[in-house]
Amino acid sequence: MILNDFLIINERGLYCPYGDFYLDPQLASGHAIISHAHADHAVHGNNFVYCTPPTAAIMQHRYKRNSGNRIQTYAWSIPFKLNGINISFIPAGHILGSAQVLMEYKGIKYLYTGDYKIQDDLSCERIEFVKADVLITETTFADPAIEHPPATDEIKKLNLSNHNVLLGAYSLGKAQRLIGLISEHCPKRRILVHHSIFGLNKLYEQFGFPLGQYELYTRKLMKDPGQNMVYIVPPLTFNSYRQAKDVLRAFASGWINLQLNNDLKILISDHVDWKNILNMIDKVDPSEVWTLHGNGKHLKAYFKNHLFIKILNDAC
Repeated sequence: MILNDFLIINERGLYCPYGDFYLDPQLASGHAIISHAHADHAVHGNNFVYCTPPTAAIMQHRYKRNSGNRIQTYAWSIPFKLNGINISFIPAGHILGSAQVLMEYKGIKYLYTGDYKIQDDLSCERIEFVKADVLITETTFADPAIEHPPATDEIKKLNLSNHNVLLGAYSLGKAQRLIGLISEHCPKRRILVHHSIFGLNKLYEQFGFPLGQYELYTRKLMKDPGQNMVYIVPPLTFNSYRQAKDVLRAFASGWINLQLNNDLKILISDHVDWKNILNMIDKVDPSEVWTLHGNGKHLKAYFKNHLFIKILNDAC
């Protein structure tokens, strides 16, 4: 029997009372299962942390000694038990080391996706599909009106000009994906990266994901009169260079609002769109779908009486 309260939302985040642990807690907790190392899913200061080896490495790179008092890592599909719950990590395809969390309790399988994508991405592990009774999915872009274009088509927009490009991107995940895409599809471009991205690139390479050719970015190079350069910088740096001259501005994201007032629109998302979520539901074949991180109202309307949809956000 599916337990309606197997996961609940409280002031710290998504909590499993049957196993006394949190999934990607928003505040430091006693036992934290971390799906991936983005800051909105991996806070610092947890007591016990359970994650994949790449996620642990990224957290230690960013948080140093405050990554967690005790970090336990598990390879893909290797089961472990936490307070009576059988748990294993399944690749989510979002960024390096990102995991879906498969939890089994009293014969029922609950699959928490974390953030995930189905689009091809050679910079991280490809998503894998498993069957589960309950799918707990993100719904960041769960809207029938949203369809992400192929990333290869978007990155090829950089070939339409030889102007230097200031390209905003999140330092973890998106930046590494962009380096690989530009290296493959825009071979004339010289790639320069911000120092906050450079160290993360080295971690990707240590875990067996070569990204291509890139150099460490400096302000001096920003003023270089040469052409065909792409400066990949994090959001704060991107926003601080409002007055940058002789460069085209672009921000790689699936969020339309981040495309405003830029010279190029680069719609590349690391989340599933509407069709991909439906594909995920088809692959997992759950009896119930519970939604998080967005709005599940469109899924609820789409499936109506055909599939039980519970919007966990409503419990906040």
